[in-house]
Amino acid sequence: MRLKTCLLAATCIAATSTPALAAPGDPIALDDDVTMDIIANARLRYETVDQDNALENADAVTLRGRVGVEFAAKGFKLLAEGEGTVALADDYNDTIPKNGVEPFSVVADPDSIELNRLQLSYSDDGFTGTFGRQRIILGNARFVGNVGWRQNEQTFDAVRVQLGTGPFTADASWAISQHTIFGSESPNRTFDGDFYLLNLRGDFDIVDVTAYSYTIDYDTRVAFSSQTFGLNASTELPLGTTKLNLSAGFATQSDAGGNPTDYNADYYYASAGTSYAGFTLSVNYEELGSDGGVAAFQTPLATLHAFQGWADVFLTTPAAGVRDYYATLRKQFSVPGIGNVTAAVTYHDFDSDFGDVDYGSEWDASLGFSLGPIGLLAKYANYDASNFAVDTEKFWIQAQYSF
Repeated sequence: MRLKTCLLAATCIAATSTPALAAPGDPIALDDDVTMDIIANARLRYETVDQDNALENADAVTLRGRVGVEFAAKGFKLLAEGEGTVALADDYNDTIPKNGVEPFSVVADPDSIELNRLQLSYSDDGFTGTFGRQRIILGNARFVGNVGWRQNEQTFDAVRVQLGTGPFTADASWAISQHTIFGSESPNRTFDGDFYLLNLRGDFDIVDVTAYSYTIDYDTRVAFSSQTFGLNASTELPLGTTKLNLSAGFATQSDAGGNPTDYNADYYYASAGTSYAGFTLSVNYEELGSDGGVAAFQTPLATLHAFQGWADVFLTTPAAGVRDYYATLRKQFSVPGIGNVTAAVTYHDFDSDFGDVDYGSEWDASLGFSLGPIGLLAKYANYDASNFAVDTEKFWIQAQYSF
C-alpha cells in the first residue's frame, strides 16, 4: 500500500511541477543529441453500478497514476513507465478472488501497481521498430487496443515494426504476453501465447482501405484462440454543403491453436454519418456472428468498452452472436467561462445472430469539457435486458490531468 501511495504521489507531483528550462510536457535537453521527456497522468473517477439482481449497488472511487520517463537520442527512444491504482472508496467487486466474496456489482478497477511500459524503439525515414512492453492500438481498437477506459491499461510484450511510404503503411507485431486490465494481484493479470498482428493500409484520394490478419494462440486461455482475416474501407462523399462519411468492414474468424471448438464465424460493420448545424449524426450496424449457436466471433484483445454499449454486457460475445443496431448524435457547443463542451447520446438495439433472441436495448450519454489542463467527463449507461440478462445502470464522473 505504501508503494502504491508513493507512486501516485510522484505522479501528482510530476503533473504539477515544471522542469527547469522546459514547459510541462516538453522534452528536456540533456546534451546536444539527448533529451529526456517526463510522462505523467493522474485520473480520479467515481463509478456506480445498479443492477436488477441480488447484488448490492457498487460505489467506487479510484485514483490512477502513471509516471514515466523517455530518453531520446539519434532516432532511438527508451521509455519506462509505472502505473498504480488505489481505491479510495471500495464498495465494489474488484474481480480479485483473494479478497473473498464481495456482495457488490463489478467495477474492474482493482488496487494495482505494475510496470506498464518498458520499451526500446528506433525511428528513421518511414520505419519504426519497437521492442518490449508496449501499448498497441490498431485502427479503432475493435480488435486490438489498450482498454484505455479502465484505470489499469492493457499492454503487450511484443516486437512491433511499422513501415510507411506514400499512401501505404504496414504494421506488424508479434506479442508473447497480454497484460490485462485486471491488475497486479489478479490470477488473470497476464495471458501468455503467440499473437501475430498484421495491418496493411492504403490511404488513397477516394477511399481508405485496411486489410488485416490477427492470429491469437493462447497457452492457457485456449477457448479464445482464433485466426481472423478482414478488410475495412471508408470514404467521404459530398452532400450539399457537408459530407457523407461511409465505412464498412468484413472479417471471418475460425479456431486456432488449442481451441477445442471447431467453428467459423463472420463479422460485419457498416456506418453512415454526416454533420449539420453543429450536430453530427451516425447510424451504424455491427454483427459478431455465430456458427449455428456453437461459438461466436470473439475479440479478446480489443478495447471492448467502446463497442456494443457502455454497460459492458457483451464483453464476451454470446454463443448465438450479437447484432447491434445503433445511432449516435453528437453536438459541440460553447459555454461562457468553460469553453467547448461536447455532448453525445447513443441508442443501441441488440439481437442475436442465431436463434432470433431479443438481447434488449441501451441508452448511453456523455458530457465532456476541460477546465484549464483538467479534462472532466460524465457518462451514463442504461441497459434494458428484455429478459436476456440483467437490467443495468452505470454512471461515471472523472477528472484527468496528463502531459
